[in-house]
Amino acid sequence: MTTLSPEPHVAVLSFPFASHPSLLFAFVKRLAKAAPRVKFTVFSSAKYNNSLFSNSSGTPSNIIPHDIHDGIAENYVFVGKPMEDVNLFLAVAADEFRRGVEKVTMTSDRKITCILCDAFLWFSCDLAQEIGVPWVPYWTAGACSLTAHIYTDLIRQTLGVEGIGGRMNEKLNFIPGFSDLTLGDLPAGVIFGMLEWPFFVMLYKMAQTLPRADALVLCSFEELDPDLINNLKSKFKKIFSICPISLPSPPQSSVSDEYGCLPWLENHHPDSVAYIAFGTAAMLPPNEINALAEALEASATPFLWSMKDDLKKHLPSGFLDRTSELGKIVAWAPQVQILSHAATGVFITHSGWGSVMESIAAGVPLICRPFMGDQTINTWMIENVYKIGVRVDGGVLTKNGAIDAIAQVLFQEKGKMFRKQSTAYKELAIKAVGADGSSTENLKGLIEMLTTQLPNQECI
Repeated sequence: MTTLSPEPHVAVLSFPFASHPSLLFAFVKRLAKAAPRVKFTVFSSAKYNNSLFSNSSGTPSNIIPHDIHDGIAENYVFVGKPMEDVNLFLAVAADEFRRGVEKVTMTSDRKITCILCDAFLWFSCDLAQEIGVPWVPYWTAGACSLTAHIYTDLIRQTLGVEGIGGRMNEKLNFIPGFSDLTLGDLPAGVIFGMLEWPFFVMLYKMAQTLPRADALVLCSFEELDPDLINNLKSKFKKIFSICPISLPSPPQSSVSDEYGCLPWLENHHPDSVAYIAFGTAAMLPPNEINALAEALEASATPFLWSMKDDLKKHLPSGFLDRTSELGKIVAWAPQVQILSHAATGVFITHSGWGSVMESIAAGVPLICRPFMGDQTINTWMIENVYKIGVRVDGGVLTKNGAIDAIAQVLFQEKGKMFRKQSTAYKELAIKAVGADGSSTENLKGLIEMLTTQLPNQECI
């Protein structure tokens, strides 16, 4: 009979879409380096595990992959339904993760002692209870969007869900911290959208289940959203706010920069370059690609644009030749290092929370063009609470709207205020991850939890 090691073993359950796997994986790498005695098994689709483990340099040896089925049959033909791949995964996810955990339990040299999961995977609460281990969800976004989801029932009961389309400018004045938030700034799935969609049903069940967690990890730091986080603490047994994980950033010499972005920035004045990137899932429409390009050229703004090669066809005719000295377009960019460079003056972004946190950690103001999910409420926070940037006029990029937004941030008096505020948040972020900082202490608390056998709380 094989004797099991008494050392901790954390099952990491990933939501295998968009930036979720990479965000969770980056956090697990940080945990694994800080707690080398702990074994971490990452359960995700083969596609994402292959990508994460093959492209990630410096992955600690105490992190290992375990593939689960993504719900897509071998000969399946996609028919173009919205979120088709996500819905196929959600149909099988609970069973697939359960089978994966059972298999690893049978074959590993250690019993599983904790389940750390993407917060979307609410059903893993039951699995953690069944095997008698703590359940620790990881919320990859900010306190603002989590608050919106946690208060979904109250919002629906107070406002109803019928006829919401004509009330998007109505203020939400009964949720702590959101006195000026409009209904249109809420994440889709809270009160509007096709609420019966599997993805939105998942978000609703998540909101109902998360407060039962033994602890929740929030991708933020306490000084960024003190009121929202303090209110959330009243809803949860324990919250560990641990961010920004982009600090401290690795030295430039150790960063992959195959397109020469960093040397290119060296030739530009401080706070002069517009860095443009819209994440892994958001897709800027062709007309907006064209409009943004026209705005950059008309305003003579130096730019560094991360854009897939197949999207260049939507640029204005002759744009690449005319702006060869003004800007640089690359298929991939080392975002953290670009934002940290003195030449970067503004980040034109989709307002995904990972990008927002990286921009805050670097002290760079933002121009926001939100698309989906938490991006609208993140944008509202950037404009109205943090005061470190602007939303493009009308929520979509036009030539004149982009010119105006760029002028506000880079050239007008308002931009000085944005930079001052951004610098202040950067200093708070640096303090949070420093010695005795709030995020550092929360990380220590989480590691202590992961390395100590704890009785599981009831989770039904």
